[in-house]
Amino acid sequence: RSVHGISQQTSLAGMAKSYRHSSKTFKTPKRPFEKERLMSELSHIGMYGLRCKKEVWRVQYTFAKLRKAARELLTLDGTDPRRIFEGDALIRRMVRLGLLKENEKKLDYVLGLTINQFFERRLQTIVAKKGIIGSKTSIHHARVLCRQKHIAVGKQMVNIPSFMVRVSSEPHIQLSQNSVFRSGKPGRTKKLRNKGKGE
Repeated sequence: RSVHGISQQTSLAGMAKSYRHSSKTFKTPKRPFEKERLMSELSHIGMYGLRCKKEVWRVQYTFAKLRKAARELLTLDGTDPRRIFEGDALIRRMVRLGLLKENEKKLDYVLGLTINQFFERRLQTIVAKKGIIGSKTSIHHARVLCRQKHIAVGKQMVNIPSFMVRVSSEPHIQLSQNSVFRSGKPGRTKKLRNKGKGE
């Protein structure tokens, strides 16, 4: 065996095998220049302060998977154990997230859900509506607050604007412990300004 062959084998042995499974999170549209769809995506981006169209596609992909699961279960018999078990689990999840009401515990209501209902349950949207640091918190300012780690759900800081808020967690959305809006301490910009004045 050559030295090159041995070194190649040792380098391959040293490489750790990755078992991480990365499945699709969104699906790009089949017709990229369809006017109605483009206008709809832009209106969603503006209304809910989204960063890019990928965020719209991600919600659409999740929405499509839920509808597909509900349609498959509806084809089964009402007494089928799979329909009872998986159907109840799906409905419980929708109720927990606030997408369905307590009196809407049927698979037919899952098919009636809209994308706007999903966007309404995002942390960013709820922070904007609650007006945590004032009544005039815009949807774009709400996103900045989330990304800059000012928002907590309970005691846990959450910096993901697309975080889906459960109904039970909604009353516990507040400013995080280390937020300058809560502690009153000067932030990064204010510290720089004070330093400049001191000099």
